[in-house]
Amino acid sequence: MKIRHRSLPAGWYPATESQTSAQIEELIKSLSKYSGESEAQAVPESSAGIVPHAGWSFSGKIALQVIRRIPPDTKTIVVTGGHLAPRDKILAAFEEGYETPLGVLKADLDLLEYLKTKVSLLEDRFEDNTVEVQLPLIKYFFPETRVLGLRVSPTEESIHLGQILAEAQKSLGRSIAVVGSTDLTHYGLNYGFSPKGSGKGAVKWVKEINDKRIIESLINMNLHQALERGVKEKSACSVGGAVAATSFASKRGISRGELLHYTTSYDIYPNVSFVGYAGIIFPDIERQ
Repeated sequence: MKIRHRSLPAGWYPATESQTSAQIEELIKSLSKYSGESEAQAVPESSAGIVPHAGWSFSGKIALQVIRRIPPDTKTIVVTGGHLAPRDKILAAFEEGYETPLGVLKADLDLLEYLKTKVSLLEDRFEDNTVEVQLPLIKYFFPETRVLGLRVSPTEESIHLGQILAEAQKSLGRSIAVVGSTDLTHYGLNYGFSPKGSGKGAVKWVKEINDKRIIESLINMNLHQALERGVKEKSACSVGGAVAATSFASKRGISRGELLHYTTSYDIYPNVSFVGYAGIIFPDIERQ
């Protein structure tokens, strides 16, 4: 079996099986304090969602909240990431499985072959955090589910991909969930983007204006507006991945998303450079 091996160091997520399980269990225990979400409330309910992709110490709790709401009988989870330019094509992992500290996740090669007949795919041969950082969480909650990792450019091709994934669900006769992976505004000198200077005023602008606008576009499922804001306003580093998941939900008849939680790295570790994180779900109105 050809395996896509881990590329991220242990600072992103733990290195061993025991450490990974322990950190996930600690994240679960802390959810009630972190977000007001009780164990009873944390039931799977969304086949599409948007997660951040920083290291777990910054955004793991948010990603976990979204991923654990995927319906338990889901056969395939597609993670749509990014870090691509508008000129780039869709990149797909061609391996048969994905390495995680909790064991190998099998790839959905049938879905991969289906997509090859519908869209232009290139093999993803590069290291990438946007998909990889989600995989141990998926393995923990859905150990038998198959996975497909894709990366999507911030263009209308992301909208088309989401629609094709929704059609694949019916054509292949299996339940599919799509998780779009993006962080929000990257602000400060480290990122070459500081239109409001520094200090509390800059943090306020990111939270209440720049990030708020892209979150509203995604929740309202305004796909073209989300793409435009993500690129022009620099409010999402991988907006193509987020829009693909939103488009998938829209094609399934869902009309609105829900913000589970929003924060920034500044709230966790104050610094002149910081990043926004949001967890969004698109609650299933009817299992299709």
